[in-house]
Amino acid sequence: MNMPSRVRIVEVGPRDGLQNEHHPVEVSQKIQLVNALSDAGLEYIEVGSFVSPKWVPQMAGSGEVLAGIERKSGVTYAVLTPNMRGFEDALTAGAQEVAVFAGASESFSQRNINCSISESLARFAPIIQAAQQNGIRVRGYVSCVLGCPYDGAVQPEQVMAVARELREMGCYEISLGDTIGVGTAKATRTLIEVVGNQVPREHMAGHFHDTYGQALTNIYASLQEGVAVFDSSVAGLGGCPYAKGASGNVATEDVVYLLNGLGIETGVDLSKLAEAGRMISQIIGRNSSSKVAAAIAARS
Repeated sequence: MNMPSRVRIVEVGPRDGLQNEHHPVEVSQKIQLVNALSDAGLEYIEVGSFVSPKWVPQMAGSGEVLAGIERKSGVTYAVLTPNMRGFEDALTAGAQEVAVFAGASESFSQRNINCSISESLARFAPIIQAAQQNGIRVRGYVSCVLGCPYDGAVQPEQVMAVARELREMGCYEISLGDTIGVGTAKATRTLIEVVGNQVPREHMAGHFHDTYGQALTNIYASLQEGVAVFDSSVAGLGGCPYAKGASGNVATEDVVYLLNGLGIETGVDLSKLAEAGRMISQIIGRNSSSKVAAAIAARS
């Protein structure tokens, strides 16, 4: 299968990245980060999550962030909405797109959102329906697609069933998340082949965590399978909550460098992106997890 000539990067740093960082980040700093990311040419930015601040303190003020950013034409500013209340708040705040989240593993679903996979999907039905009525697109995430912290191996057929259900419910795109970063290239290709029987590749995205250092390899394997959308996080924000001290999201800088080397268009300015990563790393008081960002900093 031919590799795509262009890839859309879904920047999840302000949401999936920051929510796993312990250092508190002010609303004004989050706005600064989102503006810097859209200035770097990213066309899709996940700005925050409309979840109770009691459960995810770092996501407090997501509405204020949405209200305060400088919206660029052609950029989608999306948020995660785990329940109807969250969706209504997101709508009021002017979200252009929302995302819902289901697990591919029963144990993960029970421990993460206190319900079964089928119950979680049933909860999303009214959100997706309300979104469609308001002309808002819904993106679906499936987590633990290549392994679960509680159940271990996850069968591709189980992922396919959840992905198909989300697609049939109205999600325009399904992001397959290797939440604990245990996937390898062979397992990734097998997963895409199996899920591809029910969800066309043009409606599929890859979300790889770098816990075992395999994220870029898995992205390359996905490109070979014709996948053209990938989630990543500037500066590699967000550790893996299931592996103490391990890295979480793959760094956007590293993904862009890989794609540049393959001659695949992204529309992202790598130097501006690295600057945005440097800025947020200083704010949270830690080094960037991006190898590319470290190399650029050493050179300059």
